[in-house]
This record gives sequence, C-alpha cells and structure tokens, in this order.
Amino acid sequence: MQLFERKLENEFRKALISWYLEEKRDLPWRRTSNPYYIWVSEVMLQQTRVDTVIPYYERFIERFPSLADLAYAKEEDVLKMWEGLGYYSRARNLQAGVKEVVEEYGSWIPETRKDISKLKGVGPYTAGAVLSIAFDVPEHAVDGNVMRVLSRILLIEEDIAIPRTRKIFEEVVMALIDKEDPSSFNQGLMELGATICTPRPKCLLCPVRDFCTAFHEGRQEELPVKSKKVKMKTVPMHSIAIRNTEGKWLLTQRPSKGLLANMWEFPMVENIPVSLEDMVKTEFGMNIGSLAPLTEFRHVFSHLTWEMKSYMAVTDDAAPEGFEFFSTEEVEALPKAVPVMKIWDEVKNRLFVKKT
Repeated sequence: MQLFERKLENEFRKALISWYLEEKRDLPWRRTSNPYYIWVSEVMLQQTRVDTVIPYYERFIERFPSLADLAYAKEEDVLKMWEGLGYYSRARNLQAGVKEVVEEYGSWIPETRKDISKLKGVGPYTAGAVLSIAFDVPEHAVDGNVMRVLSRILLIEEDIAIPRTRKIFEEVVMALIDKEDPSSFNQGLMELGATICTPRPKCLLCPVRDFCTAFHEGRQEELPVKSKKVKMKTVPMHSIAIRNTEGKWLLTQRPSKGLLANMWEFPMVENIPVSLEDMVKTEFGMNIGSLAPLTEFRHVFSHLTWEMKSYMAVTDDAAPEGFEFFSTEEVEALPKAVPVMKIWDEVKNRLFVKKT
C-alpha cells in the first residue's frame, strides 16, 4: 500500500520523527528501553490520562522492579499498587502475562507479534507498542490517538467505533512506518494525537500539516467519524460503612470474576424499595443503629454508571457469612476500588480528622 508519493512518504516520516524527537514530553517510561517497564506503562495508559499514570507507574516499578517480582507477587499486593487506577482486570492480566514470560520464555519477552500476542492481556496495540518501542521492530500500534491523526491526514471516513475499521489503520501504519526508527514513528503519531491533533486540533502547531488532506479541505473537525455509544445504564447503589463496638469495619471481597474482581468493599446493594435498616436485617442478618449519611457521587465505568449513596452505622452483631471485620489499619492495606476509597476517605474525615 502506497499512500503518498514515495518522496512525500519520506518527507512525512522525517517531519513527524524530527518533531517528536525535539518536542516529546519527558515521561518516565521514555527514559528506558526495558521492555518490561514499557509493557507496564502501556497497560497503565490504556483509557487513563498520562498525568494520572506517572505516579502509579513509578510506585509500581519501585515495588515490582523485575518480571519475577511481579510474577510471584500476591495478587492482593498487585491490586493494592493499582488501587485507584481503575480497570483492575488490566493488573490481573498483566501479572498473568508476566508470569507466562518468566515460566515459559525464561524471563525474556518475545520479540515477534505472533509470540507476544499469546501472552495474557496482550492485544494488538500493546503488542505493537512493546515491539516497536522496546525492540525497534516495525509493527503497528494503533490506538485512538493514532486513528484520529491518520483519519485526518489521509481523509479516512470509516467509523472508528466499528472494530473492523482498526484493520484499515493497521495497514496504513505498516505502509507508512519508518523501518529505521519505528519507535519514534509510532510514538510520534501517539504524541501528535495526544498533544496537537486532539479532538479540537491545533493545526497551526502541527508539524505534518502540509500532508493533511482534512486540513487542506477544512474538514479536520469532522474526523474521525465515530458513531455514538449505546446509552449507558445507570444503577442506584447504596453502601454502608458498618463499624462494630471494637472499632472494626465490615467488608467483603468481590467475586474473582466480573466487575472490580477481588476488590474489597463495604456492604453494598442496588436500589431497594424498603428502608436500608430493614435491608441490612434481611440481606445480612444484622441489626444496625441509625444511619448517618456520608457522601453521594457518581462513578462512571465503561458500560454503566453507579449513582452512589453511602452511610455509616454501628452494630453489636458478628460478621455475617462472607464478610469480615477489619481494623482501621487493615482496611487501609486492603485493595479497594475508587468508589470504596471515596467512602473510606469520608469515613476517615468524619472520625479521625480533628476539627480546627
């Protein structure tokens, strides 16, 4: 596939890579060629802002500096280091994939798309990113930023919300990629999409504006074409931070499969037609005192939204089946998802922060 004239292809690569090498952001994973570290960063960056990822990445690498350290860590420790980053299946899949590398590949990350794609959690984008950035293998790494850039450059009007459209962009990247410096080429496309060729493009700053068909036709803000998502489901949720007379807190661990798998939470139920006190008695066989409202907020997942209402209560009863009481220090150490962290922060603010 040839997209520009041969001379223009070379000029496009040169302009993109020169800009990237001069203007790229100083990010911690760009200061290393360690494929394990690059793998970690790429997994963390999925659906997460760079500024959010940086401190998580640095703490994670400090805690698990080698493949073996992560492979044989307790899952609870891994989830704790991921706490607040969201999409916790990424952490579990990353650990599973790393363990495969340690045990099946002698701690050497595969350098071909066929082999690296066999690893747990490694999809087409992650495979291409690790191969091109860490090993300088000319492989495509197509994410949303890359599709936005190339849809404008080449006036590609296919709907990027349709999975099969990604194949078009993968073929385009393979036709354009710089064989001598695939790392800078792929990262250049990503960086351009993240900083300049954004949903509202800053075309006057673009280093490849001269090559952009959409810009020359005045259509840059029409692209990429992306159909609207199906309306998100909203679920009312109630969570109760229950403390016993010893000052310990009642939590349960979510199932090992599904949403927020293996994370810890306070008793939580969907919207109910009866009072919360009656619900706790019926669902958990516990008597609680009066409820003190804590906080309300919305938590948005990729496919649904929780409308959270949380409360605090005290009980004299023992923990029901499937629940345990934990000290304040133990609650701090447990891996918790963002909604539970918000509730716990409010509990601490109410009970442990001295009022001035």
